[in-house]
Amino acid sequence: MAPKKRAIKPPTNGLTDGVCKKRRKYNHIAALILARGGSKGIPLKNIKKLAGVPLIGWVIRAAFDSGVFESVWVSTDHDDIADVAKNLGAKVHRRSPEVSKDSSTSLETIQEFVRQNSDVDVICNIQATSPCLHPYHLQEALELITQKQFDSVFSVVRRHHFRWREVKKGTCTFPENLDPANRKRRQDWDGELCENGSFYFATKNLIDKGLLQGGNTAYYEMKPEYSVDIDVDIDWPVAEQRVLRFGYFGKDNPKNVKLLLCNVMGCLTDGQICLSVDKEEMLSFNCRDRAGIHILKRKGVEVILMLSSEDLIPEALADKLAKRMNCLVLQGVDDKQTEVEKIMEKRGLQWKQVAYLGNDEPDIDCLNLAGLSAVPSDAPVVALYAAKYTCHSSAGHGAVREFAKYILELKMKDNS
Repeated sequence: MAPKKRAIKPPTNGLTDGVCKKRRKYNHIAALILARGGSKGIPLKNIKKLAGVPLIGWVIRAAFDSGVFESVWVSTDHDDIADVAKNLGAKVHRRSPEVSKDSSTSLETIQEFVRQNSDVDVICNIQATSPCLHPYHLQEALELITQKQFDSVFSVVRRHHFRWREVKKGTCTFPENLDPANRKRRQDWDGELCENGSFYFATKNLIDKGLLQGGNTAYYEMKPEYSVDIDVDIDWPVAEQRVLRFGYFGKDNPKNVKLLLCNVMGCLTDGQICLSVDKEEMLSFNCRDRAGIHILKRKGVEVILMLSSEDLIPEALADKLAKRMNCLVLQGVDDKQTEVEKIMEKRGLQWKQVAYLGNDEPDIDCLNLAGLSAVPSDAPVVALYAAKYTCHSSAGHGAVREFAKYILELKMKDNS
């Protein structure tokens, strides 16, 4: 369910009031995500998988689905980050060595981008490490520039922290924002607005003057649950849990998933077939994966297992597998998309109601089209890029169970 549009508080605390409300026209509004390769806290953190998605993928998805940008860019100096960005649909700004140093500032990189893209009127610098950003945050913040005539808008979060002045050892400290003799309760104090770093909108004219915040300035307040930042490894598991609960998973509604299609070879199993001297064929599967299938079925999600012509198994073995998994097993499925669309038509389903677990090049179209899609951790790169979620587990070792849990978590999140 899309979040309701929230009213934005008028600018206060020194922000310019009385701004003209005439709508301002801009020809090119661009999103720019800075993702340098030399992260000190977590190596290549910008493309490390967070809840199955490369970190920059969360904000790229939000930027595209906001529908307010003529272009979405990732600025980087690293080939691997550039490849991931392109596969996620973003354009790449290859930053120069001059703005790729440890001492380089964000503003210097943005200024270089503006010089190379002179048609851009407004730049939104989105922080790659803000995975709980939603499209409506960007839409509402941009309205302050296009409709309220502000020159810069940045995201903030309200904090209720009592601050004390830092002093040298042996000297007395002093309160910065409280009276110790009259400490206020949280509910009696509005708190303070702090930058959360999620995004910064600024006009080109402001950037040209060497400012990211200036002119007629406004803030956009985000709720604390959407304000996530990741700097060190210890932040990662906390951020992952936050994303699963408050992250943006795309336009398709996960609670509508009615069908899971899954490859037997390379997903349910690790792809091995055991042969005996009696010419019998045997398959092995993980009991956790079987449990995942049974859980989905209890929650009203149909599961169908598929084998290609190259992976055909004896009918008796296929029947036994179907009985063990308590689901339909289809053999000889080579044109995956055509076969899946026949199944969908028979059940009156759309792609957004389908989850798909694939593992290789023949699955790419279905991975792209399905409302939810995933691959095991050991899938080839071409399949990894097509999937919306990458399992931590490998094929035959819990990938199906993990994806089943992921589907149900999203359905539960959406229902709540």
